[in-house]
Amino acid sequence: MRTLVFLLFFVAFQFSHATELKSARPESVGLSSERLERIRPFMQAYVDNNQLAGVVTLIARRGKVAHFESVGKLNLITGEALAKDSLFRIYSMTKPVVSVAAMILYEQGKFQLTDPVEKYLPEFKDAKVWVEGELVNQDHAFTIRELMSHTAGLTYGIFGKTEVDALYREALFDSSGWGFKHKTVEEMVTAMSDLPLLYQPGSQWTYSLSSDVLGRLIEVLSGQSLDDFFQTNIFDPLGMKDTFFTVPADKIERLGTNHMRNKEGTLIVIETPEKSNFTKNVTFFSGGGGLVSTAMDYLRFSQMMLNNGSFNGHHLLGRKTIELMRTNQLSGGAAAGFGEQPGVTGTVGFGLGFAVITDQPKTVLGSKGEYTWGGAAGTIFWIDPREELVAILMVQMIASPYDLRSQFKVLTDQAIID
Repeated sequence: MRTLVFLLFFVAFQFSHATELKSARPESVGLSSERLERIRPFMQAYVDNNQLAGVVTLIARRGKVAHFESVGKLNLITGEALAKDSLFRIYSMTKPVVSVAAMILYEQGKFQLTDPVEKYLPEFKDAKVWVEGELVNQDHAFTIRELMSHTAGLTYGIFGKTEVDALYREALFDSSGWGFKHKTVEEMVTAMSDLPLLYQPGSQWTYSLSSDVLGRLIEVLSGQSLDDFFQTNIFDPLGMKDTFFTVPADKIERLGTNHMRNKEGTLIVIETPEKSNFTKNVTFFSGGGGLVSTAMDYLRFSQMMLNNGSFNGHHLLGRKTIELMRTNQLSGGAAAGFGEQPGVTGTVGFGLGFAVITDQPKTVLGSKGEYTWGGAAGTIFWIDPREELVAILMVQMIASPYDLRSQFKVLTDQAIID
């Protein structure tokens, strides 16, 4: 009897912790097999021309995987082939994850979006704003909503050329210009709090270290380190077994080389798995760019978002919360500052953790209401609620000169036949 009970429990456990979404014939979910077949040779051409090492593409519609392929190499040095379960540095695709983590606490009543950040991180109290070489008072203390929508007055430091960006680089970044000086996000946030704001809170959108500050806020409100909070509240419930800040030793072989093009245009390796900070004992849990993941793991996260907060029998967030997150948070007076071409303004905004399409796109296929974000190594995802579609592109290419994201967008949406 005990054996039977154990077997029933084991089967139930395995079923409830399934690691893959089901696949389906493209036509059964309103996609064309013939049109989806255009994707593989298109990506293979990039590999054959030595423009990219490898690419993974994944498309799901109506909760079923209709396209999932890998081409090229995982590791340019060893020549090992890229696989569907290969690990990728997703960098800023961490930002939607940390935003979901924050909204889990929001639903628990831990904060209100209108709360000033200094209420929980008092080091930001009385922050000053840099205006034409002078420090002036804030119009108001920046709020958690402004933090999550990159309108708090913070900046990144490594992208801009302002005086404040220069102060960020000197105070926060190491000699490489990309790595942080500090061992923990707590230390970095403390150092950042001494720096002036780039602009008055709420007045404009500037890509920034806001998501890293948000990660520290989560630690303070939850009493957990960010990696533990992610694991307990997001990764375990969603079955994301291959997403982490530190790649486990037994999975390092699935992480490949990272790349960029040199001055001559040749594809070169800039980081190997053996020397990667992601394979060391990470103590700096970056909510802005610290995760490694797989295409399938990120699909599980994205499918939860498309399902209005639910996946695999777990309800991470409520429907109204997801609706709020994908609502444009930028006011008419706050310039977006990204993603738009001359003459087509007004089609892109920003929600609580990702870009949102606020009107029918004018230069690429897509839908009003989509939301999306990408990472520094060329990765991208988008969720199209109208079409019940999730698409994910995984590559490892810093400062890519190619328009691969837009090309994949067209290759995906042109396959919709109903």
